[in-house]
Amino acid sequence: MEQERTFLEYLRDVSENSSPLDFYLIYDNIDRFFMGAWITIEITFLSLFLGGLLCIPLAIARAYKTPYLNGPIWCFTYFFRGTPLLVQTYLFYFGLGQFEWVRESFLWGPVLSSAWWCVLIAFTLNTAAYTTEFLRGAIESTPWGEIEASKASGMSPWTRMRRIVLPSSFRRALPAYSNEVIFMVHGSVVASTVTLQDLLGVGRWLNGRYYLAYEGFITAMVFYMCIVFMISKGFKFAENRWLGHLRQRDTSLDEADEPVLIAIR
Repeated sequence: MEQERTFLEYLRDVSENSSPLDFYLIYDNIDRFFMGAWITIEITFLSLFLGGLLCIPLAIARAYKTPYLNGPIWCFTYFFRGTPLLVQTYLFYFGLGQFEWVRESFLWGPVLSSAWWCVLIAFTLNTAAYTTEFLRGAIESTPWGEIEASKASGMSPWTRMRRIVLPSSFRRALPAYSNEVIFMVHGSVVASTVTLQDLLGVGRWLNGRYYLAYEGFITAMVFYMCIVFMISKGFKFAENRWLGHLRQRDTSLDEADEPVLIAIR
């Protein structure tokens, strides 16, 4: 026990006096970073889930130019794609409280006065706008042969949408959606500006509490890189699983076998 204590004291001395990075201080506060990572993952993936549910009917209405819906949906997507996520979060967290009728509504106490809920609403609407547009493009680019085959099979428009168009669109939208998920993880740093202790918020807290320059930011950066690495691997697996049949076939083997085939003929 005494030797272990001596070794820990030696590590602390090296960390504080000899190392350019105070790794022992980071170790002492690593539980805060894990809690911040949990808040980042929670708020990001919950907003992606809700935004994904919201974007499906919006993308269908946009793709098929539904009367009375196409214009308002276009305005919605243009607003949230054309303004920064930081501004949108500020509008919900700081802006709504300026209206008396909002403060007197039943949503003010449990929802709109909470930083967590304001961030979730802003993130959900933002990702729904982006996902609506690239899912709309995927629906519009559905191969006409698949649609004709489903019509020839006697499928109704709803069955055709459920069994042919949407599954095909989801598969082809995977690469674009992987970028959207990564962008949302990066954009989640906005939450730290409205008092939420996400990863960046914990990094700022560590630097401010101990008067450090970069230890907190470097630790947060490593956590973000680990999260993005796992997301990239997950989407890579999904693309290999559901998009393998759409890849261009490697013809080098066929060219190598061509003389053999000619000889057999």
